[in-house]
Amino acid sequence: MPEETFVIAGASLAGAKAAETLRAEGFEGKVLLIGDEIERPYERPPLSKGFLLDKEPRDKAHVHEADWYDKHDVELRLGTSVASIDRAAHQVRLSTKEPVGYDRLLLATGSSVRRLEVPGSKLQGIHYLRTMADSAALKQAFAHGGRRVVVAGAGWIGLETAAAARAHGNEVTVIEPEPAPLHAAMGPELGGMFADLHREHGVDLRLDQGVAGFWGAGQVSAVVTSGGAEVPADVVVVGIGVRPNTRLAEEAGLEVSDGILVDQSLRTSDPDIFAAGDVANAYHPLLGRRIRVEHWANALNGGPAAARAMLGQDVVYDRIPYFFTDQYDLGMEMSGVAAPGEYDEVVYRGDRAAREFIAFWLSGGRVVAGMNVNVWDVTGDVQALIRSRRPVDAARLADPAVPLADLA
Repeated sequence: MPEETFVIAGASLAGAKAAETLRAEGFEGKVLLIGDEIERPYERPPLSKGFLLDKEPRDKAHVHEADWYDKHDVELRLGTSVASIDRAAHQVRLSTKEPVGYDRLLLATGSSVRRLEVPGSKLQGIHYLRTMADSAALKQAFAHGGRRVVVAGAGWIGLETAAAARAHGNEVTVIEPEPAPLHAAMGPELGGMFADLHREHGVDLRLDQGVAGFWGAGQVSAVVTSGGAEVPADVVVVGIGVRPNTRLAEEAGLEVSDGILVDQSLRTSDPDIFAAGDVANAYHPLLGRRIRVEHWANALNGGPAAARAMLGQDVVYDRIPYFFTDQYDLGMEMSGVAAPGEYDEVVYRGDRAAREFIAFWLSGGRVVAGMNVNVWDVTGDVQALIRSRRPVDAARLADPAVPLADLA
C-alpha cells in the first residue's frame, strides 16, 4: 500500500500543532507543512505583547525549535504557498508550480488584516500588525519614545499596541468609531473599564469617530478623523480586524461563509479536506450554531483536533472560546462569547473599583461568558459554568463566599 501524504496549507500555530499531533498519534506517512512566510511557525500573542514590549526574545514565539521538523520528519516548506486545489485529482499546486498529491488536506491559512482604504493610506509610517516582521518594524518605530502614535481601532490589537507604545514612552491617541473600546467583543459595560484604564495611562481616547484620511508628504504626519479633527502623527497603527483567508477554499468549490464551513470535527464539505484556526467557521455543538474564533487558543487546540479527525478518529471540537490580554497592570482572561445582543445581564463578583473581579454575561439566567480581571486560577470554573448550560442564581454568582464550583 503506498505511503499516505497529509498536506497542511499554512505554517501557522494551527498548522504546526496539527503536524505535531499527527506524529504524536503515530502517523508514519508523509507530512508536508507549507507556509508563505520565511519565518518558521510561531504564535501570535507575543507580537502585540511580550515581543513588542521588548520583554521576550523573538525565538520564544516559535512553536518548535528549529530542528524539530527534521527530527520528526515533517517537511517544512517556507516562502511557499498553496496556489490551488484540484479536489478531483487530490492534488494541490504550489506557488512554485509544483504539483503535490494528498490523501488528506488541512487548510490552516489563517486571516489577513483589514486594510483602511482612505486618502493617504499608502503613506510611509502606517503600520499593520499581523506577522513577526510587522511586530519587529513596529517595535523599532516605538523604541526610542517621544513619538506621536495614533492607533486606529480600539479592539484587542489596538489596545495592546497602544499600551506597548505608552510603555516605550510615546504619546498615544486611539480613534474608535464605536461608543466604547471592545464594543463588539464584550459590549459597553466592560469596554468602559478599558477606556478608563487607557485614559489613566495617558492615552487620548477618541470614541464615536473613525479615520477619514491621512496627511503627509511621503511620510504620515497627521490623521484626519471623521469629525474633521487633525491629529498629529509620526507613527500610525491600524487595527480594524481581520478577514479569513478563504480564496483557496472558494476556488476549490468548498462551502464558504465568513470562513470555511466545517462540521464539529472540522471537516469541510469535502470529506478529505479539513480546516482549523482563524479560517474555520465551525459548528459548535455546545452553542448550537457556527462560530469563527480568531484567538490563539482556537489555533492551539483546533490544529490537533483537525489532525485527529484527519486520522479517522471520532472528534467533537467543542472548546469554549478563550482569550487573554495584559495591558499595563491589568491582566485578564475571557471565556465564552459576549457580543452585544447575545446576553441580557452582566453580574460582577469582586472589587470592580480595584479591577480585581470576575464579570459574568448571562442570557436567560445562564452564563454565556466570563472574564476574570486580575483574579487567577478560575478559568476552569468559569468554563464549567458556561458548559453546564444551567440557570444560576445571580445573587450567589455575585457572592465571593460561594465557590464557583458549587454553581456549576
